[in-house]
Formats: sequence, structure tokens, C-alpha cells
Amino acid sequence: MEPVQDPRTFSSRYELTHLIARGGMAQVYRANDLLLDRVVALKILFPELSVDPTFVERFRREAQSAAKLSHPNIVPVYDWGEDEGTYFIVMEFVDGEPLSNVLRAEGHIAPLEAAAITSRVADALDYAHRRGVVHRDVKPGNVLLTADGAVKVTDFGIARAINTEEGLTQAGLVMGTATYFSPEQAEGSVVDARGDVYSLGVVFYEELVGRPPFAGDSPVAVASKHVRDVAPLPRVFDSTLPIAAEAICMKALAKHPLDRYQTAGEMRDDLDRFCAHEAVLAPDPEIAHANEVNATTTMAAINRTQAVPVFQGPRTDLVRKRAGRNSSPWLFVLIGVVVAALIAGGIALASSSSSPGPLTVPNVVGLSLKQATAELQKDGLVLGNVTKQASGQPAEQVLSTNPGIGKAVSAGATVDLTVSDGSLAVKVSLPNVVGKLLPDAVSSLQAAGFQVQTQSSNVAPTAQNPVNSVLAQNPSTATAPKGSIVTLTVVGSPSQVAVPNLVGQPAASAASTLSGANLTLSGQSTACSANYGKDLIVASTPGAGAQLAPGSAVAIVVSSGPCTLYVPNPGGQTVAQYNATLGSLGLVGSTACTQNQTFTNVSPAPGSTVQPGATIVMSGCVPVTTTTTSTPPG
Repeated sequence: MEPVQDPRTFSSRYELTHLIARGGMAQVYRANDLLLDRVVALKILFPELSVDPTFVERFRREAQSAAKLSHPNIVPVYDWGEDEGTYFIVMEFVDGEPLSNVLRAEGHIAPLEAAAITSRVADALDYAHRRGVVHRDVKPGNVLLTADGAVKVTDFGIARAINTEEGLTQAGLVMGTATYFSPEQAEGSVVDARGDVYSLGVVFYEELVGRPPFAGDSPVAVASKHVRDVAPLPRVFDSTLPIAAEAICMKALAKHPLDRYQTAGEMRDDLDRFCAHEAVLAPDPEIAHANEVNATTTMAAINRTQAVPVFQGPRTDLVRKRAGRNSSPWLFVLIGVVVAALIAGGIALASSSSSPGPLTVPNVVGLSLKQATAELQKDGLVLGNVTKQASGQPAEQVLSTNPGIGKAVSAGATVDLTVSDGSLAVKVSLPNVVGKLLPDAVSSLQAAGFQVQTQSSNVAPTAQNPVNSVLAQNPSTATAPKGSIVTLTVVGSPSQVAVPNLVGQPAASAASTLSGANLTLSGQSTACSANYGKDLIVASTPGAGAQLAPGSAVAIVVSSGPCTLYVPNPGGQTVAQYNATLGSLGLVGSTACTQNQTFTNVSPAPGSTVQPGATIVMSGCVPVTTTTTSTPPG
């Protein structure tokens, strides 16, 4: 980090101290929050992004959406603001380094470790997707690794804020990072959760083999390969990779979204199965690779987060089940002409007078009619007809939209809503939770079938009303429609609490220990461990000592028992090379062969299961062939 020579304080609160990084749209600084006396990260947008009022409004909404994401593997957004025409985001300061730095330094990562990292990223993406937030710029630079093993994903919502079609970008432009583009993102099509899955597949590929699946002499060449070419199987670069890891990677990299994992959660589950040495659901990578061979199309893009030209119009050459190689020859002529034009002179951008591209209908299902109307207005849309329908949902809760969610519409278009009339909503007893601590109050209300939202009060904590105790609830009636929202007013606190050391404790005691520290248990995963017995905690996210807001969630990793390893296939390696492979897995090699010899036998056999520290015997030494030459007499 570079110290700031002339520190500036934003909004009379955030004092810059060090420059952390420079990106394609912003600079990231370490800063002191003078109000709460804590270290934060400040992302300051470049001035050219701050002059467009459409972007500023879009940015505000996306920052607010990102701020609602509370997950152990997501860098939280604390605040956003403007100071003298400069817009900024305030985030948690993560004391770690980007995955991109690790890959540059180490080349690649061991398969199990790569799968564990990717699984945590997939878990973060799945959480965000279920809340309507698509990342759109998944790449190693946006994945942070801490010294205690935590994995954090950053920049949620920002790519969408930049990629507004409401006038910020010129017609025919798309935002993202070419190396990690999904095919549909490159073409300017609607990007959903499966686009993030593809990008995460590229990241996993790079973790496994030390390079992304596609490379080229220019950003256009790299990006076009995402839609025209089939990624080579990872085994091309490393023959020792487990087939299961390769299968997961190739399923995520399927050209057609329907052929990929349909959610990031599905990809996470398969990665966790691989880490637990269980069979994965991804198909044989050879079959997946064969199914992709005929996928061709064209595009143009870039190699960092910035605007790039893309081809207009829908893709007509790609179907889920390809019919073979009998595509029209005129298609390939057109491809050649377009690519040649790109290389020779680039693509002419649409003029500044071009009309803005279509909008998409936001997801307002589940919101109240009032909230949905506000969301439509924010996106430049107009509320159309409102039809009431008999439903068990609370009155005026949105049930559906017409056009449907994600459909392309023009600015100013009307969107019809179908809302519940509440006639079938069953009224149930509403628990009185005033005076309870927030975790207990939420548990009671959710068990009774209610949704919960909270708001903090300015009342100072007391012995009778400690931090996170409920001061009031709305409604406070004896009964209320099942599924309706109950708003709790709780005693807030400006201070932070430290995550206790959970490692080595029984998993059953985690919730109690965290509750005593004014934190909550968000969930747990399992992993084998050579140091901790079954059902003992191996790690927590965030780790011990991390400072969090009261009530924050902490996830734990629980030991499933000793690890079981697989004997790798030597694949023609020398003794020295195979010893290095064994060492990276925690195994020990033994042989009478010399270090530069190859060998024919391995015991136990390749693919056998062994415990960490097991000895693998190499035998059947193959003599090293040497060639001598003689000089003929002169």
C-alpha cells in the first residue's frame, strides 16, 4: 500500500491514509472512519463516472442493494456518498490479498484448496442471486483471501451500476472483464445468475492449471473465443488433475446457459462433494467437451473492466443440442468478415445521439404495491393495471408482473401488476417479543410464520434494555396475517464485537458461544481434518478476532474426521517429480530408484484411498537412456 501524501477527508468522516489499488473504474483506499474509529476501505469512482445523473441514480440503488447483502463470504458495504462531486463507496477493510496475486505468485493452486476457495465464492454468489443481485464481474481480482483462510467476494452490484443502458454507455457497449466473460454477457444480452456461474468456472479453471481457458493477442481475440471456441480440457495442461474437478469446471463453462449449473448453489454443492471425496453430479468431462465442439459465434470485448463493442442482435447459431457441423457456410463467411473488420479497423461505436437500449422489468414480486411502484419508477417504468387476486399472501403484496421479470422493455413502458387481495390470508397469533433479544425475537416470529425487518433506535443501552433488545414491534396486535412483515425496533450500538476463537470447540456449542459474544451462527460446512476430531470446529468465517457489528453472522467449518487421500497417477513422471506431487498432497514417497529415473509400479495402486502421511512405494525402475557420440578419425 502507498501512503497518501496529502490526505483528504470525505464527508468530514473518512480520512484517506493509503492507496490500496487502482482499477478500471475506481481507486481503492484504506481510510479511517473518524466517527466510528475504525479502518475501512473507500472505493472512489473516477470523475468521468460522476457527471452522468443517470449513472449516479443507478449507482445509488446498486450500492444500496449491495449494502443489504450480509454473508460471511461477501465484503459488506457500509455506506456510500458524494463529496464535492466525487462519489464513493465505504466497505469493510479486508486485510488480505486478491486471488489474482496468489495465482501470479504460485501459478496454480492444489485441486482441493482451489475447490474449497471456489465453493465459498459460489456460496456468496448463490446468496446474492437469491436476493436479486447478479455480480457480472466475477474474477480473481474480486476475490480476497485473508491470512486466517477466509474468502471474501467484493464489488457486488457495481458492474450492474456501470453497465446501465439508460444513457451512461454508448449503444453497443457492455461492461466486464474479457477473460472472464460469459458468452451472453459479451453479446450484451440479459445476464442472470448463470452468467456468474460461467465466470466462476473460468476462475476455477485458472486456479487448477495456472492460466485461463482462452488466451490471445488482443482483448477481441480472447473474448471472441468465449463464444466461438471450446475450452481445452484442463488435463491438457496437467495430466494429474482429478477427473471430478475437471468435470465441475467443464460443466460451469458450458456455452449454453441451460447446460451449466442452473444456480451457484448447485456448483457449490458439487465442489463440496469433490472436497469430501464423494461422487460429483457433473457429467464426464469428455462428454461435456464433445457436446461443446460445434459452438460458434462472434463477439468483441476487452481485457479489463471497461466499455467494449459487442455485436447486436440475438444469437441464432447456438442451440442446446447441436445438430452437427452442417451450419450454413454464409455464417462462417460473415464471421470472417466481422473478425477481419475488428482486427483491421475496430468497430465504429454508435453515435452519441443513439437512443438508449431497452430496460428490463425488475423483480418486484413479494414487495408491497407501494414498494413495487417506487422500484418501477426508479427504473424509468410506469405502473400499469393493478389486478387483485385471491391469495393467501398479505394484502397488496405483488404476486406477478406483466411483462415478466427480466423481460426487455422500453423506457417509460407500463408494467401491469397482480397483487394479493389478502382474502385467503390466514390470521395467526402474533407473539409479543418486546423485551426479548433480537435472535430470540426473530426465531419466535419466524416460527409463527412471519417475516421480520428491523430498525435501530437512538435509545442508549441499559441493564434493562441491552444492545439488540426489542423496544417495540409493529404491528402489536394479537393476530396478523400469516407471512406479513413485523417491524422490530431494537436498541442499537455503534461499537463492534470480536469473533471468539471457536477452533477446537464442539460444533454443538458454537451457537451458544457466538450468542454470548452478541453474534449469530449463520451455518456450517464440513471438511476433513488431520488435526481435529469429528464434530470439532476447524475454522470460522470471519476468523477469531475479526471485528463485526453486533448481531453479525459467523459461519463455521466442522471436522468430518481424518482426511482420505487418493494415490495420484504418476503419468510418466520421474521419481523427483512424483515425490513433489506426493508431498503436495501430504503423502511420502519411497523407492530404490534414482531421482531422475521413471518407474512402472506404484503401491498402493493409483486411485487407492490412503490416510495423510501414508508412504507410497515406487518400483520397477526404468534406466535413464543416454546417447553417446564418437568422433570419426580425421
